[in-house]
Amino acid sequence: MLNYPTIDPIAFHIGSWPVYWYGLMYLIGFLGGWSVLSLRLRFSPYDRGFKQEEVSDIVFYAALGAIIGGRLGYMLFYGWQTLLANPLLLFQTWKGGMSFHGGLLGVLIALFLCARKLKKPILALTDLIAPAVPIGLGAGRIGNFINDELWGRVTTMPWGMVFPKADAYPRHPSQLYEFFLEGIVLFCILWLYSRKPRPLAAVSGLFAICYGLFRCMVEFFREPDAPIGYIAFGWLTEGQLLSLPLILVGIILMVWAYQHKKASTSHEAIS
Repeated sequence: MLNYPTIDPIAFHIGSWPVYWYGLMYLIGFLGGWSVLSLRLRFSPYDRGFKQEEVSDIVFYAALGAIIGGRLGYMLFYGWQTLLANPLLLFQTWKGGMSFHGGLLGVLIALFLCARKLKKPILALTDLIAPAVPIGLGAGRIGNFINDELWGRVTTMPWGMVFPKADAYPRHPSQLYEFFLEGIVLFCILWLYSRKPRPLAAVSGLFAICYGLFRCMVEFFREPDAPIGYIAFGWLTEGQLLSLPLILVGIILMVWAYQHKKASTSHEAIS
């Protein structure tokens, strides 16, 4: 059994203003994403007409969508009753509480607006940023760990960890599982896959499939969000319920991408 390494949620102060680790993790995620996009345009075969000077605009739109959508999504999916009782909680992001699925919707809306501004297809934009997203996801999970939130289920495994905000029982450090799968593994898969030219929507589809699968896997080790608990069958959680459609969308995108590529190749051959 391991003891949780209690970490002060405040990293440092700027004057009297506290700077929280949770917020720093998001900043690291956005800066890391910006770096990955820059490297992707500079060294990978990815093109589709994007320019280096457009990276800052893309990251700004994505960050805005992730923060607004992530917070709104969390409060609506997991804590709408708490939000009704205290609407000001919506703005207290330093206390934690961000939803990936809400953030994804926010990012997609923001990227739609960005694509219109840049006059690029939305799927080309999502293909571009998909390999950078795991940087933010991984950093966010470290923020969850520091905040002592979203812990795992009770376990007898030797690496079980006692989280002070939970109880005295050893639990799976599921935040670290998610950091590994959604951050490191997902980044490696997408980066290696996107090193070669792929048909439009293929990278986006692979991201949706892999994230959905990884999230569903980790949910078996993660404590269901209170007060929701299990949604159905005594094991299906809110996170799994929201991730299953994502897997389906990813499969549809991948099939469409390669069928579209095949059709285009056939048309070119006939021409």
